[in-house]
Amino acid sequence: MCKKMFLMVVVAIVGWQLPLWSANEGARVANYEVVPLPQSIQQGKGKAFVLDASVQIVAPESLQREAAFLATYLNEATGLQLTVIAKKPKQARCIVLNTDSRTVKAPEGYQLTVDERTVRLTGGSAAGLFHGLQTLRKAIPLPEIFGKADETHQILSTDFTRCRVPATNVNHPAANTQQILFPPVSIADAPRFGWRGMHLDCSRHFFPISFVKKYIDMLALHNMNIFHWHLTDDQGWRIEIKKWPRLTEVGSQRSGTVIGCNSDLDDQQPHGGFYTQAEAREIVEYARQRHITVVPEIDMPGHMVAALASYPELGCTGGPYEVGHFWGVYKDVLCVSNERVYQFVEDVLSEIMDIFPSDVIHIGGDETPTDRWKACPRCSQLKTTLGAKQTLQGHFTERVFNFLTAHHRRALGWDELLDNNAPQNSMIMSWRGTQPGSKAAAIGHDVVMAPTSHCYFDYQQNEHTAHEPSRCSGYIPVEKVYSLEPVPDSLAAEARSHILGVQANLWAEYLTTPGLVEYQSLPRAAALAEVQWTQPERKNYEAFVGRLTRLTRLYDWLGYQYAKILWPQRQLPSRWQF
Repeated sequence: MCKKMFLMVVVAIVGWQLPLWSANEGARVANYEVVPLPQSIQQGKGKAFVLDASVQIVAPESLQREAAFLATYLNEATGLQLTVIAKKPKQARCIVLNTDSRTVKAPEGYQLTVDERTVRLTGGSAAGLFHGLQTLRKAIPLPEIFGKADETHQILSTDFTRCRVPATNVNHPAANTQQILFPPVSIADAPRFGWRGMHLDCSRHFFPISFVKKYIDMLALHNMNIFHWHLTDDQGWRIEIKKWPRLTEVGSQRSGTVIGCNSDLDDQQPHGGFYTQAEAREIVEYARQRHITVVPEIDMPGHMVAALASYPELGCTGGPYEVGHFWGVYKDVLCVSNERVYQFVEDVLSEIMDIFPSDVIHIGGDETPTDRWKACPRCSQLKTTLGAKQTLQGHFTERVFNFLTAHHRRALGWDELLDNNAPQNSMIMSWRGTQPGSKAAAIGHDVVMAPTSHCYFDYQQNEHTAHEPSRCSGYIPVEKVYSLEPVPDSLAAEARSHILGVQANLWAEYLTTPGLVEYQSLPRAAALAEVQWTQPERKNYEAFVGRLTRLTRLYDWLGYQYAKILWPQRQLPSRWQF
């Protein structure tokens, strides 16, 4: 039945576009069947809107930034340099941008109408308008870079840093097109979920600020609105804290890294780096302009060895500690009975809140062994005082939660918080499957689903592991990501309202270069985007693959590395396998 429906859609699209092709030979025709798929696409009547050099972009002062983004996107795809004006001239053919919360009820929704004279895009807010811009951008057909026309793009180096396609190469065929035809249409669209995110671990391997910006652009392309930035862990502290300078002087550097999957071999090569507060603010602003919120994560009370190496007095044993070389879970954690620890936490979070305006601050809370607490006389005494109703980690989390709440922020943590009497207003990120998230939602916690089964993008995409650059365990193909249903049928209506959305996580133990991060993200980010945005009844995997294939032409054009498992003809020649 799905195949039959897919064929009907293809026939309808071809029938729609045949008159356009015959009337404008040589022009390329936009296709609104993009990723993520809009909620409603209604074919219009009449002639197509012709995008050429005479078209102008009309936007009020409040939307000049969005108009500039559109002008850039169109220039990248077509080579056209369209002007942006504030008032629509009479009889001119224009792309008109506006916002109207009365017409478009969902703040992140938009309406797109196209006729012969005008492309009119209206957002429920500037964010909704921005998502509509992505639809326009992705609707423009691009030539296929991979293939016989350009065999050089089939040769990739193992470090994933070469084979870049200039983003504004006006000599590329896509930039020399005289006309793009936008068929008449009416699109009404809005996201299914309010939390549509991806995570990036910059602790295990440090990535430059230029790549963090590129990653944010990748999120924007996929209509995502949350960038979860993992900044601290056992293997490196990556954010400047002025009151505690040794966190970056000592904690941001490690003297070596284990080779492979926690073997006994260490490369003995220094690795380090951190973001200054000015750089972090620059990332926050870069994301804000693209309607993306940066949610910082300071993982505590476990995953703190880099901090303990910087300030040994924060641990139960007093050290000495060393910034971690190997992966996994370390037994050394913050000493929860030490009042200086809470001063440290409050100082760190105060500076984090000053940098990041996000309502939500991620405090980690996962994988926290209790071995050191059990052997610590002060922690043992605190446990006796607390009694059976509260765990030591629960006590710690409650104090951190109360501090954030007093500063009008919300605490978000991994689902282990549920095992430690999580405060009622704390948010839960469900990573150990969807069941913890369902449990949390049922008792009133707001939840973000990020299960390892579907959303851990550091896991392999290819079951033939010899052909995968990452050796991380697990196998999550594109189809499995697409199959995720974040809201179980078993949940009651009230509990369903607490499922805020979905995100994918990229842990960087084995992601040593920016290109590897891109490869592990794509094209699975596209499947995730449709889970996050599109209503379930609109989803169809076979049709999605067709839309995704068109989207990969934009990946090629933007120079993104991505896994080509769904397109065997694009796989590397045998001599280039890695």
